[in-house]
Amino acid sequence: MKNTKASLALALGTAVAISAVSVPAQAAGKEKCYGVALAGQNDCAAGPGTSCAGTSKTDYQSNAWKIVPAGTCVEMESKTSPTGHGQLKAF
Repeated sequence: MKNTKASLALALGTAVAISAVSVPAQAAGKEKCYGVALAGQNDCAAGPGTSCAGTSKTDYQSNAWKIVPAGTCVEMESKTSPTGHGQLKAF
């Protein structure tokens, strides 16, 4: 009985760990869009001055990104970008 419980716990832990692995943004029909996130609403790994999701300090921070549907980034408003729209790379 102990082995069955241990095996079940291991299997469950493995399933949870596998489900937590993120799919690359481009593979899922998504892309990173820089300069469109509002303060504290960026997705993970925004760059210097931020450690992860929700840590951007200002609206439209140039190195903070959001995951958006592929092809929509350059149509989104960005008040700090040179073009006035989201960018596919930090600026």
